Amino acid sequence: MKVIITVVGKDKSGIVAGVSGKIAELGLNIDDISQTVLDEYFTMMAVVSSDEKQDFTYLRNEFETFGQTLNVKINIQSAAIFEAMYNI
Repeated sequence: MKVIITVVGKDKSGIVAGVSGKIAELGLNIDDISQTVLDEYFTMMAVVSSDEKQDFTYLRNEFETFGQTLNVKINIQSAAIFEAMYNI
């Protein structure tokens, strides 16, 4: 299983630590990560994976709820969607 996680919100310390900790807690591995601050806004994109099949709806709910604790918006999408777009 491979997913794309995006994080957007007002910049503050601890966002990367919090999100990466949540990723590890959910049994996912960070394959690639990029983050930057645009003006005052933090943005991050991460490709994460798991050798085991994960419940996507559960993961989405966990990240959405966790994002609220950090005051950021966390979105998760299946990487298969992007792979299918480029194979059409």
